[in-house]
Amino acid sequence: MDLIEVLPTLHMLRFPVGAAYLWRDGDELTLIDAGTVSAAAEIEEALDGELRRIVLTHWHEDHTGSAALLAARYGAEVVAHRLEAPVIRGEAVGAPPVLEEFEIPIRAGVPALPPAPPCRVDREVEDGDVLEFGGGAVVVAVPGHTDGSIAVHLPGAGVLFTGDAVAHVGRTMLGVFNTDRARAVASLHRLAALDADTAVFGHGDPVVHGAAAALRAAAAATR
Repeated sequence: MDLIEVLPTLHMLRFPVGAAYLWRDGDELTLIDAGTVSAAAEIEEALDGELRRIVLTHWHEDHTGSAALLAARYGAEVVAHRLEAPVIRGEAVGAPPVLEEFEIPIRAGVPALPPAPPCRVDREVEDGDVLEFGGGAVVVAVPGHTDGSIAVHLPGAGVLFTGDAVAHVGRTMLGVFNTDRARAVASLHRLAALDADTAVFGHGDPVVHGAAAALRAAAAATR
């Protein structure tokens, strides 16, 4: 794992597959996504305060794998969209992606990941709900990658956590492996309308300044 300072209050935890993020409010930490099962020990090494909550942008195993262990060990509140919660709890099976032709070889090159253990969800959220970190973190529903995918926007800090709705690999772009491409494109356009200076992604490098412009360019190029 690489631990990367994005902002003084925000660190990226980069794994071989995907990333998670730690947001700091004083001594209180919020973890956005939780990597794979094997990431738990490395995430723990990065914790230097009270882990208050874990926000899961969607149910995929590279985002929820370590959530159950960390939530149990630290008593952290687990937050997810109400449509993702049954899958995260192990009560339902999530829909597989509908691959575009260009995505088939990309998918074939992704290593198989261990399934995420079932994890409790303490707070089921909807679009527009506000979480108590970062001066008020607004839940933004971004369906398409999965039915209940969320982004998290910190308007006061100008920060956007996109989950897998958007990626930044060389450029800012629509995320891949979606269940519904049309809804995913609509979600990208919605995120492009937000005021964000910094954006961080489930996959790819952060955009530290000028994120809104990068998102608008991605949306304009995607129909």
